[in-house]
Amino acid sequence: QWYQRRVHGKQWYQRRVHGESCLCSEGDTMWGRIVLLLTLFSSSQAIFKYPWYASCKINWEIPETCQAFKTKIINQMNAWQGDSLCPSTSNSCPQLPCGQNCLYEFKESSQNYIYGTHQTPVARYTDDLTFQLTDNGSGGCSVAAKSNSQTWYAVLDYGTNYCNLRNLVDGAGLSAAAGFAEETRNSVCTQY
Repeated sequence: QWYQRRVHGKQWYQRRVHGESCLCSEGDTMWGRIVLLLTLFSSSQAIFKYPWYASCKINWEIPETCQAFKTKIINQMNAWQGDSLCPSTSNSCPQLPCGQNCLYEFKESSQNYIYGTHQTPVARYTDDLTFQLTDNGSGGCSVAAKSNSQTWYAVLDYGTNYCNLRNLVDGAGLSAAAGFAEETRNSVCTQY
């Protein structure tokens, strides 16, 4: 049982269990709960192998300049804008989704940054796409790409956020170039 009491103007709680008592302040119990939650959160990452929300981070080495990469990715987003290219079912794909090469939207860019969105063709969930570009010093471009679900409760995505990014570099012809390299893993890319 907990008993409230005030000592020197501060709220304290006294607990009696089996004849023993503990005098604790509100802050003591709050910090104890915070420490417990942080411990559970950090240890659960070893059990749950994906990010805590549907997302994907990918690092690419592109054997072209950052300006060329930026131009090709923006052009690909614009080419796949709208739903006219959205897939339908076929003998080889009897159930949607059969492709995600539609519903991209370029939003903005700066010298070393691209931002856009992609909607899933069936449920129309929106994912944010960002590309951070860095000149690698040898005429190529290092790209840190990220796709995040805007749906706060989305945890597993069957690789959708990975495909949001990979489809663009494939469609733009960047992944077929000699010297293209990709690095990602399950801990930063949901169901990769």
